[in-house]
Amino acid sequence: METPKGLIVGDPSLCVDCQRCEMACTEFNDGKNDPVLARIRIGRNIWYGPGNPGARPLQGVWGDSTVYQDTCRQCAHPVSCANACPQGAIRVDPKTGARYVDEDKCIGCGLCQKACPWDMMSFDREKQKASKCFLCDGEPKCVKACPAAALTYMPWKDRSGEPARRPTHGYLPEENANQCSVCHG
Repeated sequence: METPKGLIVGDPSLCVDCQRCEMACTEFNDGKNDPVLARIRIGRNIWYGPGNPGARPLQGVWGDSTVYQDTCRQCAHPVSCANACPQGAIRVDPKTGARYVDEDKCIGCGLCQKACPWDMMSFDREKQKASKCFLCDGEPKCVKACPAAALTYMPWKDRSGEPARRPTHGYLPEENANQCSVCHG
């Protein structure tokens, strides 16, 4: 897959936890205010405790109350969510290079959600379709909506080496595995 032209990054030291980014995202993409559907996630690192899978690494035993913004890494090849999709519904936008879900091809199986190590796929239960950040065609609404300038749309860099939030399921449809063997032997 082509490398994206940009990605969204957050600065936790500037975030005020207003969640306007989540609202702007769902209003633009879904026509409603529903943080569950947001392609950006705002959270607070607090009260997770040792051994809890929600704990963010290196931020204290009980968390440090940091407000953080989770965004799609717009992974370089191989793209775990795209590789897991048995329908090939995760495509590349030719304008931005961003990965997006082709709703006409998506069957709502959820394998892409399980494949993302950062848990950044969204799922609309009403439509029974997955979705993900596609950078709003190069003009991310979340970045524009942030009153604290805590989000930045910047040239792409590989963030896939960041610690995963959870293990992935490892499913890879046979046709995708055959395609990946060309690059990865």
